[in-house]
Amino acid sequence: MSGSELSCMIKLRQIRQDPVLIEANAAQCAALAQRFAISAVTALHAKVQLTPDGKRVTAEGRLTASIAQPCAISGEDFAVQISEPLRLIFVPDREPVTAPDEEIELSAEELDEILYDGDAFDLGEAVAQSLGLAIDPYATGPDAESFRKETGLLEESRSGPFAALAALKKD
Repeated sequence: MSGSELSCMIKLRQIRQDPVLIEANAAQCAALAQRFAISAVTALHAKVQLTPDGKRVTAEGRLTASIAQPCAISGEDFAVQISEPLRLIFVPDREPVTAPDEEIELSAEELDEILYDGDAFDLGEAVAQSLGLAIDPYATGPDAESFRKETGLLEESRSGPFAALAALKKD
């Protein structure tokens, strides 16, 4: 069993042609909001088609979510809609074929491989991780500009690392 807030264990022998639907309940949404340090997850839905190839399973679909997160400038919550394509590949855990300190290169397809043990994998945890990756940690809300003006915060172009060089160029 998985300790994920959104656990949805899929056994290899029970994979069907119908897509898997994952819908987070209120308790799962609250736990995900706490995990990702955002104000709220008000809805999370994923529709995922599983295609087995031996013990390798490709999962393709879409993740949609409604969240509330604090603005990186003002700290006030604002609503965000997330809609992300999903493409994950679940593969059995295997022994490394390289030495621990040896550098390896991964192909683009290998980057989305998720290792699993035994005869089941946790699709819900993969969806939860995908949500975490889709959240912009520096998102600015609709009132960010007015907050900047009220508090005297400068835009990055006027206060960033190249602002001093830009000032020299004007002279």
